[in-house]
Amino acid sequence: MPWSEAVILYRQLLKDANKFPAYMYRTYAMRRIRDGFRQNQHIKDPQEVSKLMTAARESLGVIQRQVVIGRMYSTSQPTIVEVLNRK
Repeated sequence: MPWSEAVILYRQLLKDANKFPAYMYRTYAMRRIRDGFRQNQHIKDPQEVSKLMTAARESLGVIQRQVVIGRMYSTSQPTIVEVLNRK
């Protein structure tokens, strides 16, 4: 499994997680993605890497579905944290 494939998946996960309308879900998902990839960056076993990549692809699908659902039921008012981060 080429290194570039993992990088592309990592970037796609972050990009899609950043689409969460709710601040808390967005920051939690992005933190979990970064921590997960950082924790597993030294794994060299091809079978283990393949398992991790499969799990990450499944997580990407979950994130994409949850973003759609979150947009259907999003609140129109941003949280105070989001307001302060925009300044």
